[in-house]
Amino acid sequence: MSHFKELDKMVTLADQMETEEGPIVLVNVFTVDASDESALIKACSHDADFLKAQPGYISTQLHKGIGGSTTYINYAVWESVEAFRNAFTHPEFQSRIRDYPETAVASPHLFKKLSVKNHCIA
Repeated sequence: MSHFKELDKMVTLADQMETEEGPIVLVNVFTVDASDESALIKACSHDADFLKAQPGYISTQLHKGIGGSTTYINYAVWESVEAFRNAFTHPEFQSRIRDYPETAVASPHLFKKLSVKNHCIA
């Protein structure tokens, strides 16, 4: 992959991976040239094959922007930061990053569910 861009300029993914929270959600926003969309989907699928076999993995869902957008969001649920960190830093997963198209820009960030009265449950 040619580009990595932090989603939050104040708190990096590396900063987040030092915490011990859970469960967590990885949101990874990808942008890619239209000519590389199928390569991006293939790379995401290849990653998911590895990640879903890792301890602490719960689920993932890839979303595509509408109206001709070439922006994608991968939403993955993990039991803990530790489980995500172990999978993300695994040498096999790191080697798979090379499979992403050169035009892809990834912006991964970790989140936790919030409870908002009358709207959301944690």
